[in-house]
Amino acid sequence: MKKFRKPKKFDVNAVVIGAGAAGLVSSIIFAGGRGKVVLIEQGKMGGDCLNTGCIPSKSLIRASRLMFDINQASEFGIEVGDTEVNFGEVIERIKKVIKSIEPHDSVERLTSLGVECISGSAKIESPYLVSVKDKTISTRTIIIATGASPSLPPIDGLDSVDFLTSESVWNLKALPKRLLIIGAGPIGCELAQAFCHLGTQVTQVDIQPRLLPKEDPEVSDLISNQFQRDGVNLLTDHKPIKVMQDADRNYLEARHEGQTVRIEFDKLLISAGRKPNVEDLGLENLGVELTSLGAVKVNSSMQTSISNIFACGDVAGPYQYTHMASYQAFFSSINAMLSGLWKIQANYKAVPWATYTRPEVARVGLSETEARMQKISYEITRYELSNLDRARTEAETQGFIKILTVPKKDKILGVTIVGYQASELIGEFVFAMTHNMGLRKIIDAIHVYPTMFEANKLAANEWRKNHLPKKYIAWGKRFLAWLDPTGN
Repeated sequence: MKKFRKPKKFDVNAVVIGAGAAGLVSSIIFAGGRGKVVLIEQGKMGGDCLNTGCIPSKSLIRASRLMFDINQASEFGIEVGDTEVNFGEVIERIKKVIKSIEPHDSVERLTSLGVECISGSAKIESPYLVSVKDKTISTRTIIIATGASPSLPPIDGLDSVDFLTSESVWNLKALPKRLLIIGAGPIGCELAQAFCHLGTQVTQVDIQPRLLPKEDPEVSDLISNQFQRDGVNLLTDHKPIKVMQDADRNYLEARHEGQTVRIEFDKLLISAGRKPNVEDLGLENLGVELTSLGAVKVNSSMQTSISNIFACGDVAGPYQYTHMASYQAFFSSINAMLSGLWKIQANYKAVPWATYTRPEVARVGLSETEARMQKISYEITRYELSNLDRARTEAETQGFIKILTVPKKDKILGVTIVGYQASELIGEFVFAMTHNMGLRKIIDAIHVYPTMFEANKLAANEWRKNHLPKKYIAWGKRFLAWLDPTGN
């Protein structure tokens, strides 16, 4: 490995590159420990989540669900007249939501906490030197938190159209009449359904045989069926080949079962995954190792192949979620502050995530497909939300809770929830798995009635019913017969 000269003294304890969730949390923790830290960001404070990701997308979904509910109002005995989507106002509200959160991630707040913020592009000159603009900073440690960007698939002619990504879609001024989305992962699915509910004719194309391929097939099937009822034209197992224009009309050519399919569109949205932002940082000159997927390779302490350089968030993976970026940032900053005296290690046994379609999809731990692939023995407990009283009052009976447990034990291996508020319901199972608590602990807790939350307890009760010892049932029957005053 290339050797670098270590300065005799340092300007700061840490330089953090990137002011998204991972970088913000890392900087705040470092400053809270009274360390001298510099945070460098070349774009907007708050990163993707605040500006182009979680916050705007969930705000759009809220508007789209309101429109969906209005269209379903007659089911509740409410008659609604003609409604119209003012897309410009929808976008304006999204901007207001972002604006309301911005102060939390702002330079002013970080500065007040003791973080020095610099706007500019950072380059790592050595494990101890970072340059930005005309300034070079010597530092004891470096934390890379540069996030990820939309991946662009190899499609001929893509540059010939003004395509959108999950970052640029928020610049739309008007609701597209016909929107073509390439990609059926979580982001593509959320945006497809949201635009459909707002009134756009949506076609969704993916090379995979089903949407949400990381989930179990039954989950994909349920969401696919809902999309088709909503009006999304879902074209899975279609390989995008070429984008072309003909007489002011835009087309995508795709291959499906040996045939060429032509799909016309007004706007094209690419949602084909995200790639780690590792370019132009100087990593290749340092010899920092990357994974096969192009992410910065880290160990469980979030160290790179150079011991005093750490990485966290989307640039490191393997989970590209804001909550995981914050989680990894804790281990990056603490281990950086400890400077090798001892290490704490991240644990990924209970990583949750959610896809905010309608119905929502949430998971923690193993799916059934993953358990089979890894040859892990399991039992399945299933509870249908159609049996839940609160789900019936909300007219949200679609979905289920599926729990994988160790055979004959209540130890949770994984949980998949599909349904209304799945992203909220999953939290109890995440807590249980994190603290090695089984289903019996969930059963013991009192759950408010009537709530969606109660579904967790009812699902755990299904496990208990299936594991009651038969001899106890027989004894109970005889005991109750003995107590029967009628003597029957």
